[in-house]
Amino acid sequence: MQKKTVGLLLASVGPFLWGSSGTVAQHLFDTTVISPLWLVAVRMLVSGGLLILYGLGRRLPVMAVFHDWQATVRLIVFSLFGMAGVQLTYFMAISTGNAAMAAILQFLSPVMIIIFITATTWQLPSKVDVISVISAIIGTILIVTEGRTHSLALPVIAIIWGLLAAVGATIYTLMPTKLLTRYGATPIVGWSMLIGGFLVLIGTGAWRYSPQLTWAAWGQVSFVVIFGTMLAYLFFLQSLEFILPTTASVLGAIEPLAATILSVFFLHVHFNWVGLIGAMMIVGVTILQFAATRANQFVPK
Repeated sequence: MQKKTVGLLLASVGPFLWGSSGTVAQHLFDTTVISPLWLVAVRMLVSGGLLILYGLGRRLPVMAVFHDWQATVRLIVFSLFGMAGVQLTYFMAISTGNAAMAAILQFLSPVMIIIFITATTWQLPSKVDVISVISAIIGTILIVTEGRTHSLALPVIAIIWGLLAAVGATIYTLMPTKLLTRYGATPIVGWSMLIGGFLVLIGTGAWRYSPQLTWAAWGQVSFVVIFGTMLAYLFFLQSLEFILPTTASVLGAIEPLAATILSVFFLHVHFNWVGLIGAMMIVGVTILQFAATRANQFVPK
């Protein structure tokens, strides 16, 4: 019971730090001229390097993935389209909209996973899956319109980036399963961040950009990199040693909730009751899926 409590705490703190880092990033974008591309590159490079050092400190086989050229290629592809993809789209959604909306729209990824698996396996979705998809679609409509038929609550570009962030999160979830099983989460996440950060830095020309920031702004950048990325990932990964992945995934709903609450209180982001209902409908999909999974565990085989 004590280990389970520790696992639940770690799995809760990780998503909270993810959500709070989005709010801090929004404040940076609102108050400085910092580039989302530069912040993503720095975030991934520093956090990836620290995760690899952490793996070395724990004597994990962090170099094993490079002993197989096919696994190395898969790692590079995942680093670009999975890790870098989800980071870039999420931070672009924040910079063009706000952290709360970005986190909520990104949380559509479980529904996209349902649709992808249904389409690729040619199996009819379950009743729970159908309800989840319908709930997510209605919730998204409520969020982006806030009940108004003549206008949108967000700029169109922010909605597009938010939906792309959900696509990126879907790829991030589905693509590395074999790599994670074979080599472990810490080496794969660490190397994918390092490789993805390098690709973003070089591919976007972010290395030419050197922002002139105050000490307070540098402190916020450090929070996004250390607490909102490296420690968030470590806490979440460590929680899997004590609790089931399904339980940890449900606690991932804390991320959009944290981003929403912090944005409302500290950045004065406005939500009306229609938008809040939409957010709850999207976040509720994960809880619904978890409940269905738990129920199926007790069905006689």
